[in-house]
Amino acid sequence: MKIGLIGATGFVGKAVLRELLDRNHDVTGISRHPERLGFRHPGLRSKAGDMLDEAQVVLFMKGQDVVISAYNAGWTNPQIYEECLRGWSTIQSGIKKAGVKRFLIVGGAGSLEVAPGLQLLDTPEFPAQFRAGALAAREYLEILKKEKELDWTYVSPAIQLVPGSRKGVYRTALDNPVYNSEGKSIISVEDLAVAIADEVEKPKHTHQRFTVGY
Repeated sequence: MKIGLIGATGFVGKAVLRELLDRNHDVTGISRHPERLGFRHPGLRSKAGDMLDEAQVVLFMKGQDVVISAYNAGWTNPQIYEECLRGWSTIQSGIKKAGVKRFLIVGGAGSLEVAPGLQLLDTPEFPAQFRAGALAAREYLEILKKEKELDWTYVSPAIQLVPGSRKGVYRTALDNPVYNSEGKSIISVEDLAVAIADEVEKPKHTHQRFTVGY
């Protein structure tokens, strides 16, 4: 497929990019600093772009079969809440104008329910430094649930998303974390990328949020 990947040089984006290229997809990778990617590939077109600019979204995403957004305004950005919401909304409107129907966005784990009626974000243990970004991700999920034109999917990683190795296995759930036998909600970024690529190739969660873990 022809896949537009936004945020291709980030922690999640780079793992997704490698997984897609290994599966022989044609990827247009968009990032603010494509020189940070560190490699070239015949299946990759790497472009510098500002996803707060709708015209650029339309330009780069036109002709894609699927758009994956791993966009993040930056955890140390004091305006992360405002810029994440603006960026995600701009991407959403831009890909519609570009004529793309399938949209997959990598969100956060903060809106997962860790107990009936209690989301992870609202627990005392949730790290303060990630709160603003997690609030934006939770709010955007509610915005996306009202989207009727796009075939969207929202992916929440496990509570612990770590660098590791590609096992090629994972389990899924919808609004509750996936826990392993030790009671941990954890997955490597490499296997998150596997789950994302699998969802792109064989959609199972259209108009849904899903999460993954071991």
